[in-house]
Amino acid sequence: MKQTEIFNVKPSSRQLRWQKLEFYGFIHFGINTMLGVEWGAGHEDISLFNPAKLDAAEWVGILKNAGMKAVILTCKHHDGFCLWPSRYSGHTVAHTPWRGGKGDLVKELSEACREQGMIFGVYLSPWDRTEITYGEGRAYDDFYVSQLTELLTNYGEIGCVWLDGANGEGPSGKKQYYDWDRYYETIRRLQPGCVISVCGPDIRWVGNEAGHTRAEEWSVVPRLLQDAEKIAEKSQQADDGGFSRSLNSMEEDLGSRALFTAYEGDWVWYPAEVNTSIRPGWFYHQEEDSGVRSGRELFDIYLNAVGGNATFLLNIPPNTEGVIAEPDRLALADLGSRIAQLEESSLMRLATVSASSSAGTAEQLLEGADGLCWKPAEEDREPWIEIAFPEAITLNFVILQEQIMEGQRVEAFELWSEVQQEWSKVAEGTIIGYQKILRLPQTRADRLKLVFKEYRGFPTLAHIRVVNTEG
Repeated sequence: MKQTEIFNVKPSSRQLRWQKLEFYGFIHFGINTMLGVEWGAGHEDISLFNPAKLDAAEWVGILKNAGMKAVILTCKHHDGFCLWPSRYSGHTVAHTPWRGGKGDLVKELSEACREQGMIFGVYLSPWDRTEITYGEGRAYDDFYVSQLTELLTNYGEIGCVWLDGANGEGPSGKKQYYDWDRYYETIRRLQPGCVISVCGPDIRWVGNEAGHTRAEEWSVVPRLLQDAEKIAEKSQQADDGGFSRSLNSMEEDLGSRALFTAYEGDWVWYPAEVNTSIRPGWFYHQEEDSGVRSGRELFDIYLNAVGGNATFLLNIPPNTEGVIAEPDRLALADLGSRIAQLEESSLMRLATVSASSSAGTAEQLLEGADGLCWKPAEEDREPWIEIAFPEAITLNFVILQEQIMEGQRVEAFELWSEVQQEWSKVAEGTIIGYQKILRLPQTRADRLKLVFKEYRGFPTLAHIRVVNTEG
């Protein structure tokens, strides 16, 4: 790809829709919960599954109040236990005491999501430690596609299929080589608006489970990063608690100009997802009640992820009764309050906006409507946006968004503030992408100026927001 073409790589409609969700929840729940393990071995005594107090609507309400806009359920983890009555397995909720064997958690949660305006997604582990055909090639792929088809045809609109890369030996001692292309074709045919995440072509795993985001999280990256087998190699391959806080799988530079010069292959739009758990483990363990991350720590991860051109997937595992535990509830309530304050404390109603060129579209940035795009005139080689206030304001966040339907273009910018006719640089950065959240100390300003220093083709801006969350 020529250098002049890289900034024309753009997201698909499904990728854009998913990125706009920004923050969503993972629910790890199943027979592992009842046994207090992370990875079941398969063929566990599923009569132990009887979460007497499970209320899917309550789960969704708690996650929605925390600021999330979607929920992904582990419909089947590596142990093979299905949270829906699959026709293709006896290892399901239909053979447990829960709801008298008539339960279907996928149905309950998908309906609760629709009722509360949340998007529903599914996790279906390609590794199945119960299924006898695992490791037998086509026979297992037939089984997996049959279960995938059940999930994608019986539960309404599905927003995401989250594909894990874990892979072990089957009963025969053979390793299963997943037919990823067949899985993708099935998903595209049955749910064309659905994104395929992690071991898929739409949403990229950030590379760790610790909640860490790169300083430059490019959405335009080398096509080779979409190789599902390579992604799987870096996924968790053993029931090892240390993996959840490891950064060993990270490569820091995925899209810089230096990398572009060195890499001669194709580039694709493949945005990052930061996934981590509110607890040390992914499934509930009572002994981890004291290890729940605080609302403040989660908010820091949120700012780095959602404010660093990635999405944020946070795991919330219910306990053996099917209830989200009190420490998790308290942390999520605090997190939701912090996110709401960030969203509700805009100072832009007081502002006027001007620009180095294309002033008319710059003024529209105050409206905050979707689809807006400021870009400088072709001859404007030192573009900037200026925000003026009728009197000095105090701020501690500035939120920027490129118009990514024009590609990801900004490579370096500076933010300046002016008080009593004296300008000072208060922040600088490299990429913006879908969203950049700049955290500042409490700052007084009469005017702010965003100066674009380096960019591909031309810079764009879709939204700008000045916020004060204190006082």
